[in-house]
Amino acid sequence: MTVYVALLRAVNVSGTGALPMTELKAICEGLGFSDAQTYIQSGNALFRSDEPEDVAAEKLDTALGKKFGKRPGVMVRTTEELEEIAAKAPFPEARPNFLFVHFLPETAPAGALEQMVAPDGEEAVVAGREIYVHYPIGSGKSKLKLPALKAGTSRNLNTVRKLAELARAME
Repeated sequence: MTVYVALLRAVNVSGTGALPMTELKAICEGLGFSDAQTYIQSGNALFRSDEPEDVAAEKLDTALGKKFGKRPGVMVRTTEELEEIAAKAPFPEARPNFLFVHFLPETAPAGALEQMVAPDGEEAVVAGREIYVHYPIGSGKSKLKLPALKAGTSRNLNTVRKLAELARAME
């Protein structure tokens, strides 16, 4: 069985898209995923499955769509993919909580950074299904505009590293 990490888009601690992590775990188990667990209240689930990555993502997104009335978007990565994403993070001078990995459902489109407006000195690098963004003043204060990020979900480098570590421990 493969260990997967599911990164949910548009899942919040409260308000629109609120999903208790105990409920996310139960949904994963109901789909037949084994050893399901969650990490922090921001839509991260780890589980084992014999399904291919795209099938696991589709099943979870469909199940969440039934709950919310709209599919939130689910990006799934393997342990090895997460480890590589963390290891290849650009901007070595960036504080890990100011360096975000934006996970996309598919490979970033050609010219993904062409429409970027970065008034606060943000820098971005496209790497396949991920876009790394360094937010020098923090993502909460940033006025960055980058349309290519809309379809995905983001986690800071600290979270990506922790998810990779948790996934490796499940191997």
